[in-house]
Amino acid sequence: MHNFDYTTPTRLIFGKDCISKLPEVMSGFGKKVLLTYGGGSIKKIGLYNKVRELLSGYGIVELSGIQPNPKYDPSVLDGVRLCKEHDIDVILAVGGGSVLDCSKAIAAGALYDGDPWDLISYKVKAKAALPIVDIITLAATGSEYDCGGVISRTDTNDKIGYIDEHLYPAVSFLDPVYTFTVPKNQTAAGCADAMNHIMEQYFCEDSSLLNDGFMEAGLKSLMVNAEKCIADPEDYNARAEMMLACTYGCNGIYALGNSQSCWPCHGMEHALSAYYDITHGEGLAIITPRWMKHILSAKTVDRFVKYGVNVFGIDSGLDRFDIAEKAIQATYDFFLSIGIPMTLREVGIDESRIGEMAHHVAENEGLENAWAPLTEKDIAEIFTASL
Repeated sequence: MHNFDYTTPTRLIFGKDCISKLPEVMSGFGKKVLLTYGGGSIKKIGLYNKVRELLSGYGIVELSGIQPNPKYDPSVLDGVRLCKEHDIDVILAVGGGSVLDCSKAIAAGALYDGDPWDLISYKVKAKAALPIVDIITLAATGSEYDCGGVISRTDTNDKIGYIDEHLYPAVSFLDPVYTFTVPKNQTAAGCADAMNHIMEQYFCEDSSLLNDGFMEAGLKSLMVNAEKCIADPEDYNARAEMMLACTYGCNGIYALGNSQSCWPCHGMEHALSAYYDITHGEGLAIITPRWMKHILSAKTVDRFVKYGVNVFGIDSGLDRFDIAEKAIQATYDFFLSIGIPMTLREVGIDESRIGEMAHHVAENEGLENAWAPLTEKDIAEIFTASL
């Protein structure tokens, strides 16, 4: 096992009606709150009014309209401006991972005198950030339990994973009931996102029996419970287990002591959703089996064998490459079975910018250092195979 230095300072408050503790939690951070949210679904489900009622004694400034693949301009810049203008004490992010990712960038930018893009692009390291509390309404990104977020800058087609230890939420509220109204396509995309978070950590050079078992169980849990959630959106136990599996997915706990993989599918998908603004989980589902097929070799086959036997129950007595190919097909078939479009053309992407995107990935994502190294040519071939 590799050395590690690990901290997760976030307090998780999980379960039905857990936001009744919101006043107690918020009392420790001050009275001036920036309330961030997306397109208004929190109003439709009554969560907005509930939050305003619970925080009736607070000064609340709102930033709404945060989009999927959250944008540096206007959302991050507007949020930073509001924090500075109103001397905000704490950010309350209510919604899915995009709202929380955006809020993390705002939290750092609010305490920085320069251009917030300096922080997001790692030109300057944050020295502090405003505290963040969140109420999650979509099981997917795991941003509620990690110190990172992904921000898009449309004028440069950049989508950057911004990670800093100051960005862990102080407290995350996870009530599975608030995910009941999530549409089937978003439930499926959230499952694919979380599964890929696990697979990015699973496919690596060095791992442990402990970590492998944890990740294999996480993948099986996500697949079983996503199907249940899609069949019955108000299955509380399925929503609850899926929510927790997503929460674990991205904070590093699955892979403590493992070697790094460089997260190649995320590196490639960031270009797809930066250039075309597609749904992140769908992009990952499309890319992942094509990446698997592309990197299958004598070096990687045994890892695919373990994945196929332990996650999908494929007969261990078969030829190694047979097992690997069946595992890759099973991955593709699962995503297809839960309603995810499985070609880039279905989400509006054609061959016209493949070379440009591949070059952007090769220049910016460091995938030459991945578990299975990828050149610009490799990336273009994976994109082409995904059409």
